[in-house]
Amino acid sequence: MTHGSRPDGLPDMERLATWHEDAADIMAHLDSPELTGVLDSALQRLVPFDLSVIFAYPAEARPLYLFNGFRSHNPGDALDNYLNGAYLLDPFYTACADRIRPDLYRMRDLAPDEFFTSDYVDSWEVHPCISMQSGSLAEEIGYLLELPGGLMAIYSLMRSNGRSPFSDAELARLRLVQPIVRQALRHHWRQLQTPATSRSAPAPAPQEPDGDVMERAFRRFGSDVLSLRERMVAQLILRGHSAGSIASKLDITEGTVKNHRKSIYAKLSISSQQELFSMFISIIIGYK
Repeated sequence: MTHGSRPDGLPDMERLATWHEDAADIMAHLDSPELTGVLDSALQRLVPFDLSVIFAYPAEARPLYLFNGFRSHNPGDALDNYLNGAYLLDPFYTACADRIRPDLYRMRDLAPDEFFTSDYVDSWEVHPCISMQSGSLAEEIGYLLELPGGLMAIYSLMRSNGRSPFSDAELARLRLVQPIVRQALRHHWRQLQTPATSRSAPAPAPQEPDGDVMERAFRRFGSDVLSLRERMVAQLILRGHSAGSIASKLDITEGTVKNHRKSIYAKLSISSQQELFSMFISIIIGYK
């Protein structure tokens, strides 16, 4: 074992010393618009990652796009499509909507059991961190945060295809500095109360905010031909749940789930889950 390192994966003395210097820089920028960039660079030195982004999820509106750590990656239309409704399929959005305990999470620990074989994961049309050139991500992790005013947010850190997933030791480092990350961002966005404070999110419509429209569209997907239970099954399929997971959530048998799926496909005149996904995404793109 080298001097200054520990087998439990905590930072060695050199890395810790660098972080202390970076932490001082973070504190010096607490009231600066450059705070998020300074914080992101410090975390990148602590644990390397390729992309990052911060979204907040107001209950009454579409997501707020608070920080762009995409670097040279251009999300293009996928970012608009995500903000216009594809976020409803994001496990980190679901975690924020469910207001689970703020912490650092691997997406795979929050995602439905078949999420990573779903069409959303590799879709360059709606996933802002995917492109036809880069392919899928190696892994995505995120700090789930509660900002002042009760607004839930996710600070995602991602490694691109071809890189190794984050190790347990690297997550231990990131958890070690979590109090600084959390308090720095809470201070930075202490006055962030409504969607109107975000330059990236348009003001909500007077009658029905964007987010509510998309939530309703999601709940009513196929409502002209599908029963309520079939719509519930379709939503869970889109979010990446297996037949077994859907059966558990709805307290029905797997056979009943399969029958619902067959009926959904027949009523929508489709024959695959990919077509179901494409139909949902066409609604989102058309909504713009």
